[in-house]
Amino acid sequence: MPLTNTGIRNAKPTNKPQKLFYGSGLFLLISPSGGKWWRLKYRYGGKEKLISLGTYPNIGLKDARERRDEARKLLANNEDPSASRKKEIHKARLDAATTFQSVAIEWLEKQSRKQSEATQRKLKLILNNDLLPWLGKRPLKEIKPLELLTTIQKIERRGANQLAHSALRLSSKVFQYGVITGRAEHNSAADLRGALEPVVVTHHAAITEPKQVGELLRAIEGYTGTFTVKCALQLSPMVFTRPGELRNAEWSEFNLDKAEWNIPAGRMKMGTSHLVPLSKQALEILLELHLLTGYGSYVFPSIRTDKRPMSDNTVNAALRRLGFAKDEMSGHGFRAMARTILDEVLGFRPDYIEHQLAHAVRDPNGRAYNRTTHLSERCKMMQAWSDYLDILRTGAEVIPLHVGANTKILP
Repeated sequence: MPLTNTGIRNAKPTNKPQKLFYGSGLFLLISPSGGKWWRLKYRYGGKEKLISLGTYPNIGLKDARERRDEARKLLANNEDPSASRKKEIHKARLDAATTFQSVAIEWLEKQSRKQSEATQRKLKLILNNDLLPWLGKRPLKEIKPLELLTTIQKIERRGANQLAHSALRLSSKVFQYGVITGRAEHNSAADLRGALEPVVVTHHAAITEPKQVGELLRAIEGYTGTFTVKCALQLSPMVFTRPGELRNAEWSEFNLDKAEWNIPAGRMKMGTSHLVPLSKQALEILLELHLLTGYGSYVFPSIRTDKRPMSDNTVNAALRRLGFAKDEMSGHGFRAMARTILDEVLGFRPDYIEHQLAHAVRDPNGRAYNRTTHLSERCKMMQAWSDYLDILRTGAEVIPLHVGANTKILP
């Protein structure tokens, strides 16, 4: 009896594999477990061969017949259907490896050792939210500048101008890697230079006038929120790290006996580890805070759970609570405060300051400084800075001093 759809549906498995033949080499193999596979038996080069045409019910009888007929056409042209199928699979794999998504993911993985976790998270968000939904499945070499521009402009129309520029820079990196690895012939992103609206640079709000700094420090001293947040506020001007580096700090990074905070490379913007000398004032705050949060991993845990750090808006929210508007002072502004006053008021060498800010500082020969460069001088600078903050906080008369690296501030 010819094999029918009804017969296939009603076919029951037995304790042995069974074959239901249709004709011209096509049959359905039913396993004892109930699986049903389409197979085609044919001869090529004097040998009997067998290929799979898919599984039932994903491939119905009509589709199986069509696949059989296509295979027999290949045989009529003296082509082996099995070899042809392997070529198709190989081509499909190559095509999958040349899409924007596959090249982007591969590039991102190669950058993981050089980039901080925060940078990786930011790039993944841009890919997942703004690029892959439109470009992910497209072969990289087929994406022309106009198609990429249309995608980037979707971001720009949302008013996210800076994000649009970030997405274009990321796309350029992906195309550049595609060219290097032979999966693209041209960097389409490079042709879009100047096509986007320019980014309007907005600086982080910061208080840099000493008298106003004193007012800020006294306000922090009177903060009535949680003790953990108050400690974060107090430490922010003393260590002047980036807000994310402070709020994600873990106790394992601190050596309180040596008065050092070693921030691992994975949490630094520049991707290299950073050493922060701790002043006596900073140590005093940390030792007291350790009694409260030292049982967990994070120095500044979330108020809801100690399994994650406090949110990225906590310090800014505390500053607003103290009455400082967002265009007046920000968590990031403590860095500008330290840079300005250490240079213009206390007279420390700019390279000491920039190195302590974890910026890319190079020596006269163009070599990057390592984490311990000028450590002794930076230790003195950090202690002098905390001492000066104490003077400002207590409301003593503010006199511009150029103390330099080897001068002490008198109490």
